[in-house]
Amino acid sequence: MLGSLNRYSLLLVLLAASPQGVWAAGEPVKVREPLTFKQVVGWAEDDHVAALVAFRQACAAAPGTGPEGVRAGLKRICALAKKLPDSDVHDRAKARGFFETHFLPFRVENAGTDGLLTGYFEPELEGSLEPSKAFHVPVLKRPDDLVDVVAATDRAAANAQGRLAAMRKTGNELTPYFTRAEIEGGALKARGLELLYLRDAADAYFMHVQGSGRIRLRDGKSVRIGYAGKNGYPYTSAGAVLISQGAIARGDLTLQSMRAWFHAHPQETPGILQQNKSYIFFELKPAADHFTGPIGAQGTPLTPRRSLAVDPSFHVLGTPIFVSSETVQHGTTTGFHHLLIAQDVGSAIKGPERGDIFWGSGEAAEEIAGRTKNRGHFFVLLPKPDMPPAP
Repeated sequence: MLGSLNRYSLLLVLLAASPQGVWAAGEPVKVREPLTFKQVVGWAEDDHVAALVAFRQACAAAPGTGPEGVRAGLKRICALAKKLPDSDVHDRAKARGFFETHFLPFRVENAGTDGLLTGYFEPELEGSLEPSKAFHVPVLKRPDDLVDVVAATDRAAANAQGRLAAMRKTGNELTPYFTRAEIEGGALKARGLELLYLRDAADAYFMHVQGSGRIRLRDGKSVRIGYAGKNGYPYTSAGAVLISQGAIARGDLTLQSMRAWFHAHPQETPGILQQNKSYIFFELKPAADHFTGPIGAQGTPLTPRRSLAVDPSFHVLGTPIFVSSETVQHGTTTGFHHLLIAQDVGSAIKGPERGDIFWGSGEAAEEIAGRTKNRGHFFVLLPKPDMPPAP
């Protein structure tokens, strides 16, 4: 298997291809042939039970867009996973054996450099259903004139090509939707779109970046809100703007340092945030969802430390990916070697070895996510070819 490109490597070429079936122009990606699981550092020590539980949860939805051979393989393996008795799912040896029986691990190189790992989380914020002096920043639901012109998993690719991912329907025409600055300036005012209100613009912005949130209301109850749409513009990082203006040094940039800057400069904050034209709309989630994680782009609940946002131009949603980094810090532990499931996407997640780890909900998750910016590697688990169909 160490010779020229074989049929297993060809699967990875197909997986990593763009939606048009060819590499994006100038994409500097090398494909390695399959490894053995013994060659994947940290594989034997991982908790494969947690990974299998997350995989079965992702199997509630069909695999994302991509090569039909990979999608068919994932569907077949999902059918087998759903039939496993709970005793097998929660047996460490059998859970590990399930992945080793049905998948092959592949390593992808991106121009000879390490991949980049970041983190995200579900914010827990205070809010109100009614506006007041304390709660004055509205969270808006999706307007009825917003039209998606590309699939959610293709948004990043469309934006990279200079195309808007959503438009505004005016009569029989489609025109660019209002930008963040226009919306915050009142373009959608008096349309009854307000779901609830938050304390400040920084809280709202970070919730927009994460795509969901748990909101504690003044009566003590909580509601969950989740992604319902986007105005179609590409995402511009407020952190990058702060760096370019010399407000925060590149090496000091974390979610925490950004939040501190915004709170120290309330008058300047809107101008910084509005350089990001992208704007997210939300919807209330059913009460039952409060006991699960937020919903990712695949349409299934996310699992802390087991769900991964990826670039869907390279990875089929629903695919297991072993993520390996020696420098990711979480709690008192340094190093991250775990099997995650590709269940989500993000505007800033671009490239074959670029991932966003979902750390969970609340302040502890925010602390870890805000500081996660580390080099690492992807080992993509692809369905073995020529396996018999699911019984």
